[in-house]
Amino acid sequence: MDNFFKGANAQSPGFIHETPAFPLLKSGDPSKVERNKRPKILFITSYPPRECGIATYSQDLIHALSTQFQGTFQFQVCEIQNRLTSKKPHSENRMKLIEDDPNSYRKNAFYINKDEDIQIVVIQHEFGFFNEKHLDFEEMCKLIKKPIVFVFHTVLPSPHESLKRQVQELVEIAASIVVMTLDAAQILVLDYQVPTTLISIIPHGTHLQPIQQNSNIREKLALSGKLILSTFGLLSSSKSIETTLNALPSVVKHYPDVLFLVLGKTHPNIIKQEGEAYRDSLMQTVNTLGLQPYVKFINRYLETGELLEYLQVSDIYLFTSKDRNQAVSGTFSYAISSGCAVVSTPIPHAKEVINGSNGIIFSFEDSMELAEAIKLLIEDEQLRMKISNNSLKAMASTSWQNSSIAHAQLFGRLLSANYSIHYSIPEINLKHVFNMTTNLGIVQFAKFSTPDLESGYTLDDNARALIATAHYYQITGDKRLLGLIYTYFNFIKFCFQSDGSFLNYVTKEGAFSTQNLDDNLEDSNGRAIWALGYVASLKGILPNELVLGAGNMMNEAIPLFAGVYSPRAIAFAIKGLYEQNSEVTLNWINHLGERLYRMYQTNKSTNWLWFEDYLTYGNSLLPEALLLAYTRTGRIEYRHAAKESFHFLLGKIFVNDQLKVVSNRGWMLKNQVQTTFSGGEQPIDVAYTIIALNKFFLAFDLDEYKKKMINAFNWFLGANHLNQIVYNPVTGGCYDGVEEKNVNLNQGAESTVSYLLARLTLST
Repeated sequence: MDNFFKGANAQSPGFIHETPAFPLLKSGDPSKVERNKRPKILFITSYPPRECGIATYSQDLIHALSTQFQGTFQFQVCEIQNRLTSKKPHSENRMKLIEDDPNSYRKNAFYINKDEDIQIVVIQHEFGFFNEKHLDFEEMCKLIKKPIVFVFHTVLPSPHESLKRQVQELVEIAASIVVMTLDAAQILVLDYQVPTTLISIIPHGTHLQPIQQNSNIREKLALSGKLILSTFGLLSSSKSIETTLNALPSVVKHYPDVLFLVLGKTHPNIIKQEGEAYRDSLMQTVNTLGLQPYVKFINRYLETGELLEYLQVSDIYLFTSKDRNQAVSGTFSYAISSGCAVVSTPIPHAKEVINGSNGIIFSFEDSMELAEAIKLLIEDEQLRMKISNNSLKAMASTSWQNSSIAHAQLFGRLLSANYSIHYSIPEINLKHVFNMTTNLGIVQFAKFSTPDLESGYTLDDNARALIATAHYYQITGDKRLLGLIYTYFNFIKFCFQSDGSFLNYVTKEGAFSTQNLDDNLEDSNGRAIWALGYVASLKGILPNELVLGAGNMMNEAIPLFAGVYSPRAIAFAIKGLYEQNSEVTLNWINHLGERLYRMYQTNKSTNWLWFEDYLTYGNSLLPEALLLAYTRTGRIEYRHAAKESFHFLLGKIFVNDQLKVVSNRGWMLKNQVQTTFSGGEQPIDVAYTIIALNKFFLAFDLDEYKKKMINAFNWFLGANHLNQIVYNPVTGGCYDGVEEKNVNLNQGAESTVSYLLARLTLST
């Protein structure tokens, strides 16, 4: 079979590793509300530069909310401080609550009630903040005349009567209570008699990971050649680091390349009470056991970026807390969401998350059991990798982006009934497009964000990628895009056959796959025509060799469509012909438009206004193509059928203004009662819907289309039945679909380029 590299200098596909820094391309959001009309959410919480887990938690949550719902809310922070460390808040938009000053509680209640913009007060509750002045704290909460959301970071089981009354006092005031685990919610219900209707479970947020080479990070951190065990967090005796130290001699005896990293400084409260006595005792244990070459203390507070790098290179993460009532752990969440193979004590949070396939649980303070778990994971690399992958899947729903969606929905429920939430439109990010592209083309599939070279390449994906990058170039004129454009164009050129047809499947070695012999390639050929037509239309924008080459290929390929009857292949071809817009193409548009129109007339009935006897995939293409055919030919019957069929489709896929494209788990069939399927929704169908809505908006200037286009795009941002993001703003990739109970976390070419096509549509 032909090989892409035959006669070329390159011997094998190589990835384009560096992503140029393209200018930010923003889209105006018609839903943005003027700042002074947006409800203000006040967070009473510890906050950086204070070094504690809740401070970091609040900062991450507010950042995620601000990023994803920029036009919806205002946010303000009331910093929890104490008299000894009290400082001026680090922003004019901050207040402060002095936790050991009774007057501070009353003053804050007064100012909160006075500020009409404050609509909701969120209190990050930890008993350590308010124990000494809990009566003043309760008085403040009672004085506040705004809805209060309590976020309980600690929920103690089997409370004594005084503690139970203290919590119940807050419950009576609360508009809502947030906890982070099911276990904590059950304790509130059973031990504190809190109504379930008052409780929301929103897991501790976690960070999505950027695309980085593990070996590069190891080299940067001077950890190359080491098998890394790690733990992190503000150090205190409750961490029980000695459990690991006592396990290490048995481990390093067999595995001398092991290095145990203890990441983090000592907790400030511990420093006040006892100085560095605990850390000193750990270092003494290291010396006594002769573990100096195998243990490294990094005694400082790590910023998030550096911390995530250490977690990414950690082969095994050790969570050894001996606090049996620890309701939730941010350190545990971060580790497992980073894909570490986690070994943990059975705190409630760990027992809830670790299910046997994504980590190992060992008994409190049992060094021997811990040593056996570590050795098992070192010996069985395949098991370690399996646990890592399962950890990523298990924790994907806990990303800060998804946490912010859950919080925004909670805020929306507490605000007026007619209040709506508006998602921010992300800036365009091409990192994953570059990540997936070799000097041959864009790779078909990915495992998470790692390109799966074994899957090879397709004409389908490279045609779509050519359209997206050419469109972006048309908008920005950035010449650094030309490398991608030439790569995808050359791939199409390679797939072009002497008879005017195109093959679709190419192996990782650059040869045509035998799959081309088995599959019907009409739709793939249609996509090629669409891409070539788009490039051919950019005369004076793209280099002439691309424009002329695309036009020549298209002219040779289009005659084969005289015998094509796939409605989607026809629709793709019409889209390409519409873009090329020459005298030669007009006859073909009319010819193919007539064929599509007759399909519609043949299959439609009173209650079924469609081109086929079923609704399957890529449905929006068909009415869009007929509309484009009308635009070029002026045939009014095309216009009427396009609008009629599109409205029929929109009635099937929009429910309460939220998009739910036809599930690939079950097509909609004519004359049958429709079964509603959850899941099986793919980004490509969402993108086609958005593109079609934009074409109808441009043709008819109806706000309904514009509104639906924004609502459809929000599907990527969390407006789907899972209320989870489908677009990954860190990698720039798009997940492969929304299933019944989870998002498919692989970021393949089809999904990523489909998202890019949809996002670019909002910028035109």
